[in-house]
Amino acid sequence: MRPRASSPHLLLLFLLASLLLLQGPGPGLCFCPSQCTCVFHGRSDGTGFRSVLCNDPDMSDIPVNVPLDTVKLRVEKTAVRRIPGEAFYYLPELRYLWITYNSITSVDTSSFYNLKVLHELRLDGNQISAFPWESLREMPSLRTLDLHNNRLASIPMEAIPYLVNITYLDISSNKLTSLPSDLLDLWPPFSGAVPNTNDSKIVLGLQDNPWHCDCKISKVIELSKMADTPIILMDAFLSCSGPENLAGVLFQRAELDQCSKPSVLTSATKITSPLGSNVLLRCDANGYPTPDLTWTRADSSAFNHTVVQESPGEGVRWSIISLHGILYKDAGDYRCRAKNVAGNAEAFITLSVAGDGTSTTVPPRSTPRPPEGASSSTAVTGPTPLSPPASSGLPKTTVTTTTPTPRTTKKEPGPGGGIQRSPPASKMQQGKGRKGSSSSAAEDSDKNRKKPTDSKPGLRDVQVMEEAVDSAVVVWVAEGMAADASVSVLCTPTGGEEGRETRISSQAGRGKELLENLLPSQSYKVCLSTKAMPPSKEQCVEFSTLGVGEGESDLLMIASIIACMVVVPLILLLIYKILSLYCTGTSTSSRGGVGSDEEDLSKESYVKFETLTLKQRTLNGQVPTHDLWSRRHTESERMLLCSRSSIDSQLTYKSDSLRSEYLC
Repeated sequence: MRPRASSPHLLLLFLLASLLLLQGPGPGLCFCPSQCTCVFHGRSDGTGFRSVLCNDPDMSDIPVNVPLDTVKLRVEKTAVRRIPGEAFYYLPELRYLWITYNSITSVDTSSFYNLKVLHELRLDGNQISAFPWESLREMPSLRTLDLHNNRLASIPMEAIPYLVNITYLDISSNKLTSLPSDLLDLWPPFSGAVPNTNDSKIVLGLQDNPWHCDCKISKVIELSKMADTPIILMDAFLSCSGPENLAGVLFQRAELDQCSKPSVLTSATKITSPLGSNVLLRCDANGYPTPDLTWTRADSSAFNHTVVQESPGEGVRWSIISLHGILYKDAGDYRCRAKNVAGNAEAFITLSVAGDGTSTTVPPRSTPRPPEGASSSTAVTGPTPLSPPASSGLPKTTVTTTTPTPRTTKKEPGPGGGIQRSPPASKMQQGKGRKGSSSSAAEDSDKNRKKPTDSKPGLRDVQVMEEAVDSAVVVWVAEGMAADASVSVLCTPTGGEEGRETRISSQAGRGKELLENLLPSQSYKVCLSTKAMPPSKEQCVEFSTLGVGEGESDLLMIASIIACMVVVPLILLLIYKILSLYCTGTSTSSRGGVGSDEEDLSKESYVKFETLTLKQRTLNGQVPTHDLWSRRHTESERMLLCSRSSIDSQLTYKSDSLRSEYLC
């Protein structure tokens, strides 16, 4: 017979089996690392969570025998220098991981593997200079990321996709000088999405970094000036460290030169074109730095069409997408998006395909002029706009286009039988929103044909007047147009000066515009256009500015005329006075004559000249000689001569027997 196991032995085996079941496949659940403190926080219902604190200054490695049910792990003020790969893979319940104020310089890309429910990661107070941003992909539930007080010098563009769900990001007290321009596009108001009042705020810590205030961080500067936004800055008083002219200036007061968001203008907002026709969609953008333009379908569907782009000057770019032989699948919304480091903007063009394959000929006045730089075989659908100012909005127009040449379509023989030619252009329905029978369209076209050509609305008598060195005035007459109708004025140099175009948005009722900032001695061509049609030959005129020499000669001529009118009478008056005094002096030979001269001269309001008369004198009573005799002047005259003409008076005449009276 087999011996029975005693009851103490059975009890011991039962306890060992229970211990193995509780221990599981990983590190022991009931054991705590020797250099850490483990605390279980229980609740009244019997549930709870475990937290582990490791703060031994002699600890040099991340502990690996942490209990499996740990929810919060803190490794603080230790000698740990790196976080190895998969350091926490056996802690699937970990929600809070604080590794703060250690000496960590290296973080492995796979350090946070298997932390699917981690909500908060704090690595502040370390020496991290390069953070593995792609490691955030292993933490889809992460909401708080604290990298405060490290040595980060930059955040790469590749990090942006991993920060989408972050609501608390602290990168303060690092060495950051700039940020990716798309970083703030993750959150409202820069994302374009309407913020939900129920959602929590986004908290950003950006302070204590040597920010270089240029266009790359213009969004942060704009954010600091906003009053009520979903993004909250921990410290709103951010300041610039560079460039030199902005050093120490607060973000709220910083003004960036040559930095502006893009503005977009399309050739039309709605276009209707027959099936099988060719359509060109144009988009113009302004901004600094020069924005990039991209075309996409609003429904994100793919399309394969030719796109041409050109930048005629700094801050301006246009793009044209060419649709050849359009089909019904090409109908829809096309989005043109302009983007630079200061922001982005977009506009939509709605394309509709009309008809059953028939086509018509485009009327001459609806044929747009291709933009500069485009080949002569292309044409822009709808009016080609001038590059608009940044404040311009989208035109509220609908443009209908047709193919440039008539075509014939073959149909099945019916009662009429044979091949049917497409109807003339005057009988096609114009515009997407118009509805009606073919008879009403024919009546409208007949009315249009009856209108004389002279009654067409447009701009007449375009002239350039008052040409100057750097400016001119263009005038026109608007017939049959509203006073507030938009008119675009384009002034282009004809001598090959690239990027010197002058564009002005005006109104038809103004009748004139001043062209400024022109070059002297330069030939120009100025053209006027409206939203309804491009400029024709009658709406373009050439002129030349004056040269610098021409302008100066006119000024010198005017100044000479004025000088002659003022100075000549004065000279004549002075000559008359001199002759009068001279004649009076020669007619008097006695002392009394001199006295009368003094009395007459004293009545003058000011002294004009020192009067000299030629008198005969006798030396030694025998030899007659001629000498210059100077009369005595009044005290006021003497003082005036002493102050300005004493030396001249001495040089007038000197002899051994006569001393100058005006030596002061």
